[in-house]
Amino acid sequence: MRWEAFAALFLTAALLESAMAADYVFERSVIKGVGYRSHELYGQTASGYSGQKLTERISGSGSFYDSTEFELDVRGNSINFTQDAEFEYFPVSYQTGTYDQKWKDVLCVRNYDAGAVVTEAYSQAEHLQKSTEVRTVGNGTKNALEIQISSQVIGVAHIGWVSKETEPNGKGRYVEIGRGVEDLTGTFNIDKYIMLLQNSTDYEQRTDWIPCT
Repeated sequence: MRWEAFAALFLTAALLESAMAADYVFERSVIKGVGYRSHELYGQTASGYSGQKLTERISGSGSFYDSTEFELDVRGNSINFTQDAEFEYFPVSYQTGTYDQKWKDVLCVRNYDAGAVVTEAYSQAEHLQKSTEVRTVGNGTKNALEIQISSQVIGVAHIGWVSKETEPNGKGRYVEIGRGVEDLTGTFNIDKYIMLLQNSTDYEQRTDWIPCT
């Protein structure tokens, strides 16, 4: 009887352990080809409006090369992301149909511990060559979001960042410390470095007060 009870307890513990999500993720990928591509990447170190969050969505038709590394550490409350990519637009046709979409690439990174968000977005791109490096961490003593952007674009680009106080004022509003927005249409080169840093924080959030810019 005791052995059966012990076996049942062990099985329950094993099932609970297997049900826990991985708290560390690393992915390296190199994708090269011609055709239509639709890609989505999402990661978060904490649920709700806390921790670090990264989303990226890519879609378009033509030729493409994409080399990406993505690292997420829940215990370390950090996300690292690097990408070198090149997209060239032209319509492609297969027996299953014709795909004709200019390239779209939208990256959004949020650091709730630092009250910081950065968006890098391209749309209607006939040509896009980009190199992006992101580091975001929140550990109580150093909360920082860093992004290095270098790109050559024929199309539309939007780069924005916002830094806000992590505690609301008496009216329930989060005071905005700084904001930068860059909107471009045409042919251009971009070389930009952004660092948003906070040394300490202690707060509780109830609403999404740093949406993508």
